[in-house]
Amino acid sequence: MTAAPAKPARKSRFDMPAILAWGIVVLVVIGLFSPVFKPDISVMEVPRLAIAASILAIAGVRYELGFMRNWFGDLALGVITAIAATFLLGTIAHHAGEAGLGYWALVAATWASAWLFVERLASWKSATPLFNRLINLAIPALFGITILVLWQAVVTGFAIPKVLLPAPSEIWLRLTSSGSILWADFRQTFMKAVLFGYAAGCASGFLIAILVDRIPFLRRGLLPIGNLVSALPIVGVAPIMVMWFGFDWPSKAAVVIIMTFFPMLVNTVSGLAASDAMQRDLMRTYAAGYWQTLFKLRLPMAMPFIFNALKINSTLALIGAIVAEFFGTPIVGMGFRISTEVGRMNVDMVWAEIAVAALAGSVFYGVVALIERAVTFWHPSIRG
Repeated sequence: MTAAPAKPARKSRFDMPAILAWGIVVLVVIGLFSPVFKPDISVMEVPRLAIAASILAIAGVRYELGFMRNWFGDLALGVITAIAATFLLGTIAHHAGEAGLGYWALVAATWASAWLFVERLASWKSATPLFNRLINLAIPALFGITILVLWQAVVTGFAIPKVLLPAPSEIWLRLTSSGSILWADFRQTFMKAVLFGYAAGCASGFLIAILVDRIPFLRRGLLPIGNLVSALPIVGVAPIMVMWFGFDWPSKAAVVIIMTFFPMLVNTVSGLAASDAMQRDLMRTYAAGYWQTLFKLRLPMAMPFIFNALKINSTLALIGAIVAEFFGTPIVGMGFRISTEVGRMNVDMVWAEIAVAALAGSVFYGVVALIERAVTFWHPSIRG
């Protein structure tokens, strides 16, 4: 007696793209029949917003009905979303602080349209690896752009004071007008303190890990000390380093060394223990000594662990150097600039420094990740 074949699972109609598509339509209807601005200016009195609302509604209905559900239709949806966002930001710039229910409904519709576009973009597949890599880069970039658009709309729509939260446009203006100051701060903090401290801290942690692995009893002595050093608060260590090494970048590099030493030590020790007994026995059958086993088996097996530490330290180093500059530095540096401009209430300059630090940290992390892919190409996580 054979069992009856199982019925195929019924596909639910209430999937995320469908919810987004109908959500766009509902929000556009609310925007059309609600006051866009507080003085009760109807959306129909603002032709550009009416056009943006109409095309957003058409885009939502187009997707749900299945019309042009292909790459051309997806690109059209992205262009429509960009046009709507431009119209909304351009209109609110002349009505700062006067946004009403209709405006926020249209902003929410634009956000849902952007979400739907990214959802469709993530489904694109190609036999060309370069195309897939470009799509993987485009998705986070579009997500970041969406966050900036929402940030601009919220700050302008509610007329949030600049001292509390500047708009992205104001931060961009500060970035373009203060390039020389930002470059000097970046060179002082990142190119001197961060890079030197990162290299010295990671190298010392790696070498001590080799020593701990070679001399087993040091594991019980050095690892607890390393744990103690990693638990030291930056706000307590930084003033001491300033007194020891002066106000210039060497004291900040010393703080970075302390912060990056322990993650490298622990990860390298764990990585050196990653090879199993059968692999080590095989090396002994080949009459391989300690150093041959280390370089040909154990270090290659430890590379994923080592690069995990390098990636973690790439962000810790920048944080440590910036915080250390709060406790004494020459009149240059990212941490010095942040602490000084906060006292002057120049919050746009503070955000400009934060943007530079975030960009530098992201690029630094990305470079380490690219090197990891080249070195650990054999690892299943990279091959997959």
